[in-house]
Amino acid sequence: MARQHGEAEPGRPAHETPAGRPADPADAGIGLLALVERTLGTGTAVYVPGDGWIRLTLPLEDGGPAPVTVDVIADTRRTPRGIAYLLPGGGLNFGSVFFTPSDLNLAHRLRREGLLVVGVTPREDAATAQDIGPDWGLAAHRRDLAAAVEALEGALGLPYQYVGHSAGALLALDAAAHDESPRLTRVVALDTTGPYSGDLAVRAAQTRDAYEARIAGGAYATDPGLAALVARAVTDPAGASDVPWPPDPGLRFTNAGLAHYALVRTTLLPGPADWIHTQGHAAGSYVFGAAPAGDRFGLTHTPLATWHAAATALGSGLVPTALMRDLAAVWAGDEKTYAIDWGRISAEVVWINTELGRGDHARGPRLIRAGGNRRVRFAVVPGYGHGDPLWSQTAAADVWSLL
Repeated sequence: MARQHGEAEPGRPAHETPAGRPADPADAGIGLLALVERTLGTGTAVYVPGDGWIRLTLPLEDGGPAPVTVDVIADTRRTPRGIAYLLPGGGLNFGSVFFTPSDLNLAHRLRREGLLVVGVTPREDAATAQDIGPDWGLAAHRRDLAAAVEALEGALGLPYQYVGHSAGALLALDAAAHDESPRLTRVVALDTTGPYSGDLAVRAAQTRDAYEARIAGGAYATDPGLAALVARAVTDPAGASDVPWPPDPGLRFTNAGLAHYALVRTTLLPGPADWIHTQGHAAGSYVFGAAPAGDRFGLTHTPLATWHAAATALGSGLVPTALMRDLAAVWAGDEKTYAIDWGRISAEVVWINTELGRGDHARGPRLIRAGGNRRVRFAVVPGYGHGDPLWSQTAAADVWSLL
C-alpha cells in the first residue's frame, strides 16, 4: 500500500482502492486521477479527499528495490490548464517539501492557479540503506522522472513545468536540458546552485572527492540526521544532546539549542556539503549564554513546529551518495563526472535563491542565457534561509508571488 505523505481533511477519511477503481465516482476530480492511476502503474493507490481537491498517492512499482512515488493533487471544481511536476530536494519527499503545512503550501497554491500538481518522490524515500546502490545518481533520478512525464504527457496532453527545490531544482534543470517536448513551458528552480568559479569551485571539487571516496568505501547512502534533531527538540527540548557546546566543549547543547543551531548556522556544521549554505537552512538567530540552558535562539520565518511537520512526513530520509557526488560535480563545473547541458535549456527559467541559503550565485542562469535562452529570471530573496521559501508563514507574499 502506498504511504500517505500528509493528512486528510479532518473528519474525512482516506479511501484506499485497487488500481484503476476510483473511490468516489461522484467526485469531480476522480476521473482525472483514475486516468493517471491507470496510466502510471499497478501500485495500490490511496485517495484522500479535501475541500475542493483530491489527492492520489501511487507507488510506481517496476520491480526495483523501492518504488518512485507519485502524488497528484487535483482540483475537483475545474479542469486543469497544465501540469506542475514538483521535485523535492535530497532526502525529502513531496509531502514534506510541497504539502507542508497542510493548509498553506505550494502544492495548493499551484492547484488554485489551475494546475494539476504531480509530485515525484525519488526511490530512496521508500528504500533502506541496503537498497541504495552506487548508481543512484542524478542521471538515474532524471530517468525516473522522464518515465513518469512521458506516460502522463501521452495520456493528458497538457503543457507542463518542472518546479524543484535544492537538489530537486538541479534535477528540474537537468531534465529540461534533456526534454525536447514542445509542451515543456517553464522550469522553476528554488534555492539551488549551478557551477561555481574560483575558490568555491575548488571547494566543490573537494566535496565531490569526499563523496567519491565514500562510494569507493561502500557507503552508498547517508541520513543527514536533521529530522531526528528536530524531533528531539520538540519532544525533549531541555534534554542534553550528544554534541559538544562550542563555548565549552566539555558541555553539551540542549536538544532545542542543537536543532536551532543546525538550522540557522548550517554552514558551520562539519558535513561535506554544509558549507554550500551562505548561513543556514532557516533564517534565525543564535546567541550563546553562560551555559547551554541559557542560549537564546529563534527562527525568523518558519516555526520549529513546521520543520517538525515536514520531518514527520519523511520516509527513509536517506540521500544517495552518488546523487551528492553528482551535485558536487555540477557545483565544481566538473563536466567529466556530471554535466548539465545549460545551453539546451530552452524553456522559460525562473530561478529564485535565498540570501541565507544558496545565496547570490548566478553563474547557472548566466550559462543558460549564454546558450541563447533569454527567458531567464534570477532573483535572491533577502533574509530567507534554504527551507524558508517552502515553509515560511510569509512565503506566499515573499517568494511564491515571484513565480
